[in-house]
Order: sequence, then structure tokens, then C-alpha cells
Amino acid sequence: MISKMNLRALLLFGILCTSCSKNKKTNLTTYSTDDKLAVVYTTSSNTSHRLKITDTKKFETLNQPFEYEVSVFVNPNKSFQSFIGIGGAITDASAEVFAKLPTEKQEEILKAYYDPSEGIGYSLLRTPIHSADFSSETFTYVSDEDKSLNSFSIEHDRQYRIPLIKRALKAAGGSLLTYASPWSPPAFMKDSKNMLNGGKLLPEYYESWALYYTRFIKAYEAEGMPIWGITIQNEPMAVQRWESCIYTAEEERDFLKNHLGPTMEREGLGDKKIVVWDHNRDLISNRANTIFDDPEASKYAWGIGFHWYERWAGGKSMFDNLKNVTESYPDKKLLFTEGCIEAFDAEKYQFWPNAERYGSSMINDFNSGTVGWTDWNILLDQNGGPNHVGNYCFAPIHADINTKEVVMTPSYYYIGHFSKFIKPGAKRISTVSSRSHLLSTSFMNEDGSIATVVMNETDQDINYKMYIGMKGLEQLIPAHSIQTIVY
Repeated sequence: MISKMNLRALLLFGILCTSCSKNKKTNLTTYSTDDKLAVVYTTSSNTSHRLKITDTKKFETLNQPFEYEVSVFVNPNKSFQSFIGIGGAITDASAEVFAKLPTEKQEEILKAYYDPSEGIGYSLLRTPIHSADFSSETFTYVSDEDKSLNSFSIEHDRQYRIPLIKRALKAAGGSLLTYASPWSPPAFMKDSKNMLNGGKLLPEYYESWALYYTRFIKAYEAEGMPIWGITIQNEPMAVQRWESCIYTAEEERDFLKNHLGPTMEREGLGDKKIVVWDHNRDLISNRANTIFDDPEASKYAWGIGFHWYERWAGGKSMFDNLKNVTESYPDKKLLFTEGCIEAFDAEKYQFWPNAERYGSSMINDFNSGTVGWTDWNILLDQNGGPNHVGNYCFAPIHADINTKEVVMTPSYYYIGHFSKFIKPGAKRISTVSSRSHLLSTSFMNEDGSIATVVMNETDQDINYKMYIGMKGLEQLIPAHSIQTIVY
């Protein structure tokens, strides 16, 4: 569990927040660092620092930066996308592991994720529509061949998933922006008659499947769990050995404009957000071009979701593809919908490059226009599951259901450097580094506070200066570290 701040840290944070509240209506063109106190939080591989306050400074006048110096330049006068949140997925696997832990361990995990003071303040939640690979079995909410959906019931979710979502909502203060994604329609609706191994939705079930989403939304909301939106299909271009279903760009476009969009409106759910694609960055522009260039489809789409698994074949993360979508369709939103470290190995719980993949992705995704970021499973067991097809993976927190030990991985803390300090409604502001050694991004919260995240993936400690105009501060970031400067 993340440790409580010491008294000095609480006092400093109180001073900072008091200063923020006085500037709630901050005009970006007049932002001043005068009398601002900067608090530096650090997580570092070579120390015990985990989201620890390591420095406090006041802004001072700095000299003109020189070429041999490393600098980070923040310009609050230039703002970009509005932020909706950071969080993770509550899957059947996460909920089942959680249910097998003693009450005190459950509370520890809830506080670690959802408490904004003692935890990292998650504000976003994804959950599957019926089963995914991270379930102990394949299941749906209807009886076989029930095209009319008369048998629809979420009873399966009452054992593990719904209780955890409700407790997460309570731990987060009563609100989490929640969206849902299907991995496959029921088998009888597909040409393969199998929820696993790809296959396609049969045309005669388009209307029935569109209605299925609305039944899910209404059933969950009747349980007191508001649903903000849905994605159309998890990974629609991947034939997976688990639940999966294939849509070409044209098929997804036509299903949205002719069936799902109209059905959502007809069922009184036209205010729910619909997210297309929900797959990797590599093909995102093709999907955006096909759907968003069609006015009748585009009017139903809030934005486009993406994952990070284009690296699976040894390639690089395609962040430029995100920038292309942002520039091409500025009225559409980018949402990171899933990412995890695959190939689970219990010997690598503390493997630092796993955390750095999170940090690098989050900074680059946000700098490319992303408005929200969703990790995959919030919790898995000592085997990286349960998973009914053996697709075992890492989560930021693991629990051994035999020993009841809870393991916090470095990835948890790296995510926390963003989620703890950047609040829904914040706006990203211009931030760049003068050298490729450092990655950086900044957001201004609605109360006027700013969080600048700086990450060092190198083997060397780096001294840098952070500038706002000609004022700023000097700071050292250790090798393989991440820092959040809050001011």
C-alpha cells in the first residue's frame, strides 16, 4: 500500500492547494509563478522513492538557457485538449482475485487505486460486456439462439464484478467515468458459431447485437453504476484465441451508422459516448479516415480508442499516427483504452522497464492529443490470471490468493505520477524538453495548479532546468526515474 504522507508533506501540499484555490479562475495569459511553491514527487529505480516528496522549491529568475544545458520549457499560455481521466479495467479476473482476499487487503487495494489523497486517485473505469479472456469462463447474458434478448440478464456479474465496481465507485467518492467494451457477440450471432478465434457478426443479427449494448447499459445503470459510453468492439482486426470478432473499417462504419447509433438513440441512450476502433495505433488512421469521413457514421462517434500492442512484433510505438488523427479530426477525441505488459513472469514484478513503458506511453499519448488513459486489469493473481485461455499478463498490482500478499509493481507508481495530480477537466499545456534524454508533459487543473511530469529513461542522473518564461527551478532527476512537479 502507498504510505501516508508525513506531516511536513501534508503541510506543504496544503499550502500548495490553498494557493491553487485562490487562482481558480486563472487566466492563462497572465499566469505567474510569483509566490508559487513547487513540490517534487519522485519514483526512482535505484532508491526506495515511490511517489515520494523529494524536494520543495520556489521559482527563481533563471538565465537564458544554453545549448549544453538540459531544459524543460512549460508555456501555460498555450493549452490543448481537456482531460477526462486515468484508470484501469475491472474485469472478471480482477474481481475474482479481489473477492478471495481478506477485507483489510481489499481495502488496501481500493485505497491504493481510488483514494485521491492516500492513493493515486483513479477516475476512469473500463469493464467488458460479458466475457473476455480475463474471465474464468466464456459466457454471455442471454440464452443460446435468443435473438429477441428476452432472457437477457447480468446475473453472472453479481458474484464478483458488480460488487467490486460498486466498492470502487464508493472508494472514488461516488463517481468513476465508466465505459464498456465487448470482446465478441454471442456465438449464435456469428458466422463461426464460436465466441473465440475471430469470426464475424452475421447481418441478420446486426439489430439484435445493437440492442444488446443498450440492454447492458440499462441493466448496469439500474444497479446504480452509470455508464458514460461504449466501444464498438475490442480489437476488431485481431483473430485471437479468446473472445474476438472481426470488423473491417467499412463494416464497423456501417454497423455504427445503420444499427448501433440509431438503436442507441431510439432506446434513449443518445447521450452515451460511442468509441470506434479500440485497437492498436498502427492502423488507427485508416479506421478514423473511413468512419469520420462519413458524416452519417461520424455523427454517432465521440472519438476513437487505441491500444499499445503494435510493439508486439518488435516495432516501435506509433505515436505519430495519433498526432495524424488529432490534426485530421480535431473534433474527435483520442482515448487510450487498453495496455498491459504481456508474458507474465513472477520474477519480474519489479522489472523497471515495464514501468517505463507506461511512462513513455502516457507522456507521448497525451502529447499527441489523448484525453484519457485506461490500463488493463487493475488486479491479477500470482499467475497473472485467471485467464481461461492462459493469456497471463502483468497488472500494476498483484495478489497471491494463497499467501494473501499484495505486490505493488513500479508500473503502479508510474501511473500514479499522472493520475494523482492531473484531474478531470485539466487542460494540457505546452511542454517540451531540449534534449531527447527527458520526456515531459504538463496539465493545468481547473483550480490553476499545474502538474509537470518529467521522465528519465537513461542510465545517467540528469540536472535540468524547468522554465516558465524566464522563471523556473533547477532539479536533478536520477537515472531511470519519473518526477511530477506540482505548482
